[in-house]
Amino acid sequence: MVHQENHGPSHTKENASPSPASRLAPSAWRRELLAGVVSFFAIVYIIIVNSSILADAGIPQEAGIIATVLASAVGCFVMGIWGKAPLIIAPGMGINAMFTYTLVQGMGLTWQQALAVGMMSGLCFLAISMTSFVEKLRSAIPASLQEAISVGIGLMLVLIGLHKGGVIASDPSSVIAMRSFADPGVLVTLATLALTCILYMRNVPGNLLLAIIGGTVLAYLLGAAPSKAADVGGSSWSTYGDVFGQLSVKGASITTLIVAVFSLTLVIVFENVGLINAQLNMSGKQERFKRAIQATSFTVFLSGLFGTSPTVSTVEAAAGISAGGKTGWTPIVTGTLFLLSLIAMPVIMLVPDQAVAPILVFIGGLMMPAVRNISFKRLEEGFPAFFIIAFIPLMHSIVDGIAIGFISYALFHVAVGKWREVKPLFYVVSLLFVIYFVMQAI
Repeated sequence: MVHQENHGPSHTKENASPSPASRLAPSAWRRELLAGVVSFFAIVYIIIVNSSILADAGIPQEAGIIATVLASAVGCFVMGIWGKAPLIIAPGMGINAMFTYTLVQGMGLTWQQALAVGMMSGLCFLAISMTSFVEKLRSAIPASLQEAISVGIGLMLVLIGLHKGGVIASDPSSVIAMRSFADPGVLVTLATLALTCILYMRNVPGNLLLAIIGGTVLAYLLGAAPSKAADVGGSSWSTYGDVFGQLSVKGASITTLIVAVFSLTLVIVFENVGLINAQLNMSGKQERFKRAIQATSFTVFLSGLFGTSPTVSTVEAAAGISAGGKTGWTPIVTGTLFLLSLIAMPVIMLVPDQAVAPILVFIGGLMMPAVRNISFKRLEEGFPAFFIIAFIPLMHSIVDGIAIGFISYALFHVAVGKWREVKPLFYVVSLLFVIYFVMQAI
């Protein structure tokens, strides 16, 4: 795992304190502020992307923008106050696609029914998080797979960053191809990546934020930035009134609801358990796991009320952690910026993808050292870890990558006669993932 330099003692009392941080020194306040700002710029794209995906489910895009902002802001506040961890909450990429293209378009639910499914999944997640089961679940996952999840997520960040920055694009002959260096966007992305690495290596204060600012300036100088900001400042609150609190199960069959809630709950629980565990290891705050899970589960419950697909602890939180975020003040700063984005969106959208994408690539690199803790001497251990590392980015799904790794781990240990080395709960989880894949095939 990547551990940040400890800038102060880790207070046991901090977990019991109602405040997200205790007695922060001025340098620590500055660090948390910068981390929150960096996290915001790394995740701000979700406002436009998520609302466009929700629009495909029938939710008006203007209302989707407001729902995304409110769910993200409140989620970050809950994480900061209760979870006391530098994790960022926002609607999950992949889960929003499942919401729209599986629950609504695939299973025939209305968006109101899909929101109800999201809220019920949040209740299930919340119930699990309040028991000792979630800790047992965490301890049942072999260390090699936990490390593999970190590496796989890191590679997924690299893939997202390179695509977001315009360095790579889909290609019919080779699946993925690098774009020409004649494209100024490619040059800006790579130059900003180099700047990010250099500033970080030299321990320059606010290095990631400075890299984003530098990349933004360079993008405009080279003509790689968009010509104007997105026109979303006039989002209609009256339209949002037709979405807020409109979840309903009326007209949906019991069977469909059960299948939908089970599938969504499974995805939400294991994506968050794997991701939160990896990011808390990265920040050196593993003791906050249960509270962070509880905070996340509560925000999933609220998502249905706000009118958006379920929230998660986002991959992009790694940007804030790498910028020095260690306490709950990081998400509180990010949540505040989310609220301000409702009036400042045109300005925020001036920051081009080429200035943010290199940060994601860089964070992916910081997560790579975890691979050193994975032993490949025993293939029944090594291959499942490899599957997770490879399949998370290549399948573009954290959950599917984890599922294949878990199933293969259980299968291989049974096949080589070492089934007693695997905890019973892990077999149960693997079986649930098998059921999850079967349901997707039906």
